Formats: sequence, C-alpha cells, structure tokens
Amino acid sequence: MDLRKIKKLIDLLEESNLAELEIKEGEEVVRLSRVPKNAAVAAPAPAAAVVAAPVAAIAAAPAVAEAPAAASLPAGHVVKAPMVGTFYASASPGTPAFVKVGQQVKAGETLGIIEAMKMFNQVEADVAGTVQAILVENGQPVEFDEPMFVIA
Repeated sequence: MDLRKIKKLIDLLEESNLAELEIKEGEEVVRLSRVPKNAAVAAPAPAAAVVAAPVAAIAAAPAVAEAPAAASLPAGHVVKAPMVGTFYASASPGTPAFVKVGQQVKAGETLGIIEAMKMFNQVEADVAGTVQAILVENGQPVEFDEPMFVIA
C-alpha cells in the first residue's frame, strides 16, 4: 500500500470520531487505532496494530521485527502466511496432515489451510523440494507474512 494512502488514512482517523480503522487492499491490511487524549495507555502489544505514528516509523517496523526470526530458521525457501487467520494442518479433524517434515512436495501442492472469516484458503508450496520445517502448529493463529514452512 502506498505511504501517501496510509497518511491520508491517518488524517481521516484524526478528523473523525472513530477509535479504530482497518483497510484491506488485496492481501495488504492496514489497521490504525487511536488512543483518546487523557487516557491511560497500557504497554503496547507486539501485534501488528499501528497507532497513528509517523509514516517513516510505520515503514521501518516490519524490517526490525523480521530480523531476529530469520536467523533461527533452517536454510531453504520460507513459505509465509498470505493472510491473517487460523492455521490448520489438515482438511478436517482426525484426517492426516497435508505435509510432514521430510516429505517431498511439488510447486502448487497444498501445505495447509488458513481460516479467515469463515473462509478456508489453501497455503500452497511456491517451490518444489523437501519440507525442512513446519513452523506453526495446528489451530494456531497466524499473522500476515509470518513464516510457516521451510522447503529446501
């Protein structure tokens, strides 16, 4: 999303009496929330919530958060979450998982599914190879762009 659009959204939030604004454009999601003046502020959660801050700080935040996580991943291609939702390793409870560590996969093969707003979206392998790591657990909430699988 263009930074000019984000700045306009911040301006709209400040001019209105809304406390929170969330905009989805394709796979990109921007959430802005405002803390009322004279209100006690709790320690910020490490979630992706953006409080009307300078645009430069918004653009720099993802790079800082991803650096430590990337160092602990095994070597290979990282498949990241395409959206926010709940990850499921199989199509239904009691059925085997789509993939296991050590399994060969082809590009386009289903690795898991993400439920978002009662819609089930397949997470597919972008490359062919062997699943080196599964970084999320069945039923775990995932954030946009969160590493989920490593394929080598």
